[in-house]
Amino acid sequence: MAEPQYQRGLEGVVVGETAISTLADGLSYRGYAVEELAEHGTFEETAYLLLYDELPNAGELAAFKERLHRSASVPAEVIEILRQIPTQADLMDVMRTGASLLAHWDADQAASEREANLRKAERLIVQLPMIVAARQRLVQNKEPIVADRKCSFAENLLRMLGRGDSSSAAVRALEVSLITYGELEFNTSTFTLRVVASTESDLYSAITAAIGALKGPLHGGANQQVLEVLKQAGSAGGAEAWVRDALARKVRIMGFGHRVFKQGDPRARLLKPLSAKLAKETENAELEATAEQIERVCAEKQLYPNVDWPTARIYYYLGLPSELNTPLFAIGRMAGWCAHFIEQTEHNRLISPMAKYTGPARRSWKPLSERS
Repeated sequence: MAEPQYQRGLEGVVVGETAISTLADGLSYRGYAVEELAEHGTFEETAYLLLYDELPNAGELAAFKERLHRSASVPAEVIEILRQIPTQADLMDVMRTGASLLAHWDADQAASEREANLRKAERLIVQLPMIVAARQRLVQNKEPIVADRKCSFAENLLRMLGRGDSSSAAVRALEVSLITYGELEFNTSTFTLRVVASTESDLYSAITAAIGALKGPLHGGANQQVLEVLKQAGSAGGAEAWVRDALARKVRIMGFGHRVFKQGDPRARLLKPLSAKLAKETENAELEATAEQIERVCAEKQLYPNVDWPTARIYYYLGLPSELNTPLFAIGRMAGWCAHFIEQTEHNRLISPMAKYTGPARRSWKPLSERS
């Protein structure tokens, strides 16, 4: 019998099939390059594409937006529970709890057919951002802001987070960040979701697990640490010396490097000019210049920015606290997660891998009196 394939961390191991996205020749969703989606599309069009396999026509997009608006409310009981959660609770933990809570008020919760999963997906896309925004308001002793049906998804998100005065450049920067976070094949949180889905569990359980996986600092949680890098670097003038010293000490610089995009993350390249524009608009040119110096020195070592590097700066320029960075990642990824859940359930095989045993050889039982 051939020795089973083993690769630590499953790096480079193909564990399944997907028609949702690919990292071959860059990054594309359902065959569309992320660059095209970011340049021409909206968040709503991208979410529709991920869920329904094709870009919507005008009628389909209008109907989709209308369904999202109709779903833009959270049960009062859930808001009341959010009030009771200790103020020091991590926002990703609150989001994870919110995903689990919403299941109890969803009439489709136990339904498993495709149409029911799509209805649940559409509700999650709008309701989880509302939970995050409501929680942010509540810990500031402010009441949640109701969604405005005249606003786009990105506009509403900023409004509900108390940034209703944002410029068109700010709204667009947020929208593109959400589009670029939308999907990335079998990443860790998506694989976690698919493992749960493979057991024939429900969508809410799978999303709750995915949020838990995304929280980790080696996955989505990394984007909350990017600003700390910029603070430690100090200024554009001192950034080069700081980076060279950090690299010499083999300190990991958060926001750089990617397991797949070895020559640079296309999402980071997309967001860089939007970050620069927003930095100028919000009088943060010095911070952007510091980021540029760090990029330049890291590039000498073939170390390139990933998507978290510009998004963390964009969210800072938007006036959003860093604890929102990873929840915003999850908000952008929600449609992709739901698409993977549906794909897994429709082509299911229980995911149950083997392990390489490294423990002791077979031993014989000893009575308690004979154990030293």
